[in-house]
Amino acid sequence: MTGKMYGPVPGSAIFSGISGRKSIIMAANPRIASVAEGIFRAAKDTDSALIMELARSECDLKGGYTGMTPSLFSEKMNEAAEKVQFDCWALHADHITIKKGDAAEIESTKQLIDAQIAAGYTSFAIDASHLFNFNGKTVREELEDNIRVTSELALYIKNRMKGKEFGLEVEVGEIGRKDAEGLILTKPQEAVGFVKALNENGVYPHVIAIANGSTHGHTYDADGNVIEQLSIDIARTKEIAQALRENNLQVGIAQHGITGTPRELINLHFPKGDIVKGNVATFWQDVVFNTLKVYEPALYRNIQEWTLEKYRPANPGKKDRQIFSGNCKFAIKEFFKEIYSVEEQTDKAIRAMAYAESLVFFRAFSSAKTASLVKKKLL
Repeated sequence: MTGKMYGPVPGSAIFSGISGRKSIIMAANPRIASVAEGIFRAAKDTDSALIMELARSECDLKGGYTGMTPSLFSEKMNEAAEKVQFDCWALHADHITIKKGDAAEIESTKQLIDAQIAAGYTSFAIDASHLFNFNGKTVREELEDNIRVTSELALYIKNRMKGKEFGLEVEVGEIGRKDAEGLILTKPQEAVGFVKALNENGVYPHVIAIANGSTHGHTYDADGNVIEQLSIDIARTKEIAQALRENNLQVGIAQHGITGTPRELINLHFPKGDIVKGNVATFWQDVVFNTLKVYEPALYRNIQEWTLEKYRPANPGKKDRQIFSGNCKFAIKEFFKEIYSVEEQTDKAIRAMAYAESLVFFRAFSSAKTASLVKKKLL
C-alpha cells in the first residue's frame, strides 16, 4: 500500500459528486492532529466523504498557532488516512485570509499558496471578506476589493495547479462581524452579485461562505459559560441558496462556526443540499483538552496556567473559564512537543472520542454513502 492510494482527492470532485443530494460534507479542523485517525475511521465506516482543513492563522509558513506548516499538516493527514485506508477526502486550505489587500500581503499569500500546492492541497478557501467598502453606494462597489483580490488569487491557484482539479471556496460576508444592532447577515443580492462578478473574471467557486449568524469558536453567556449556538439564521441561508439557484449559479453554501450548534438542530433543520460544507473546528480541540483533563492532568494544568497568565491582561472583566476557552488554542504550539508525546492510552482515548463524535456529526449531516458517490464521479 502506498500513501498515494489514500491521498486527497480534488475538492471539486467532492462538491460535484454530492450535487443534488441533501447532504453536508464535514470539514474537520484538526488543530491537534491526534483526532485525525478517529475522524478518518468514522468516515470510512459510514462511507462519508470528508474534508480536512486548517486556516491560515493556524497553519502557515511559520507554523501558525498550531505549530503545523502546510507540509507537516499534509504529512500528518496523509499518514492518518493511510493508516485507516480511507481514500475519499480533500486537503483544504481554509480561510486564506487577506485583511489589507495591498501588494505585500498579496505576495506573501501567493508564497503560502505555493507551499500548500507543493504539500498536495486539493482545495482552497480565499477569504477577502474583510475588504468591504462601507462607503460603497452599490453592492458592486461594496464588494469591489473582495472581488479583485479573490479573482487574482483564484486565478493564481489555477495557474499553479497546472491543469489539476481543485476545490474553491470564497467568502462574501465576514463571519461574526457585528454592528450596533448585532450580527451582520449577508444579503441574497450580495452573494449573487459576488459570484456573478467572479464568474465574469473567469473564477467559478464551488462553495461560498456567508455571514448567516454563526460565530467562530464558542458562544458565552454573561457569566462566561459556554452555551449552545442558536444564532444561525436558517431562513436567510435558504433565501441565499434560492437566489443563487434562480440565477443559475451552481454554488453551495459553506457553513462556518458549527461548534456549539446542537446536532439535533443540524439534523432536523439545516437545509442540507443548500449547505454542502459544514466546518467543525473548535469542537475537536475540546475533545483533546477534555481528554487531557483526565488522562494527563499535569499537562492540562500547565496549559491552563500558561493560557491564563498570558491572556488575562488582555481580557479584563472576563471569567477565567472564558479566557481559557477563547485562548487555549494558542497553547497548542507552545506545548506542541508535550501534546504529541502523550501516553498511548491518552492517544487511544482521543482517537476513540473523535471516532464516536464523528459518527454523530456524519449522521446529523446525512453524509453516509457520499464517499461512494464521489468515487463514481472520479471514475
